[in-house]
Amino acid sequence: MNTSQKAAEVTGIDLSSFPKRQWNRFYYSNERFILGASGVVFLLALWELIVRVNLVDPLFTSSPARIWTAGIQYVSSEGFVNDFIASGSELLAGFGLALVIGIPLGIVMGWYPKFNYLVDPIFNFLYASPRIALVPLFIIWFGIGMGSKVAIIFLSSIFPIVFNTLMGVKTIDPVLLNVPRSYNAKDYQIFKTVVLPSSVPAIISGVRLGLGHALIGVVVGEMTAATMGVGHMMFTAGQTFQTDLVFVGLIIIAGFGVILTSLVQLLERHFDKWRVDIHK
Repeated sequence: MNTSQKAAEVTGIDLSSFPKRQWNRFYYSNERFILGASGVVFLLALWELIVRVNLVDPLFTSSPARIWTAGIQYVSSEGFVNDFIASGSELLAGFGLALVIGIPLGIVMGWYPKFNYLVDPIFNFLYASPRIALVPLFIIWFGIGMGSKVAIIFLSSIFPIVFNTLMGVKTIDPVLLNVPRSYNAKDYQIFKTVVLPSSVPAIISGVRLGLGHALIGVVVGEMTAATMGVGHMMFTAGQTFQTDLVFVGLIIIAGFGVILTSLVQLLERHFDKWRVDIHK
């Protein structure tokens, strides 16, 4: 009888089951990631296999291996740096402007009903208008430089921010507002201590939605009126049937979106302590 068998006899624990138990523990604690990664790997492998056995023409679908090669070449080139800086600058300017204007505007619209009645028809008209239909006007007004793209991104992303902030203010529990008012608190004090903290979850939701619309605005703007940028690269590659580069652009835009969304989630956790609990 070896040492492991003696230990199992004394303690009643089968040491040989430890690796399996550790694996099960690891799997169930990371089940979502493992299954998600497995699905992605399976899809990529199936895609590559279909192309290699000539079931589809790679001119139209490309393949993971071709996209990887094209991505390495593009990222290593000077054009990538210029395109990334151009797209990043446009996104930062347009989305930043939407945040700076959209959040205060949404708070004011939610707090003052008469002001909301005044601007609501204008917002509804602009929101119902397809943003891409306004691109020719933006080109006439701002040219094909950075200004037209910033305008497209701004107009694409401001509506979710304004509307979510507006609803966050309008749906605040009246009890939370009546307490400071009973102590004759000023509007700015109520804004600081009740309205803004209570609206943070809705504002963050608006920022998330606005970010997605902003990324769409980047691609739309650069495909219609640009001389550089990731969207312009995708448009040019599509015209010359460089499917590999089109997918590379999609991956870059999607990856950029995932990173920015993760930053928004960090921001949400940071401001989670601002949430007001009426049951305390």
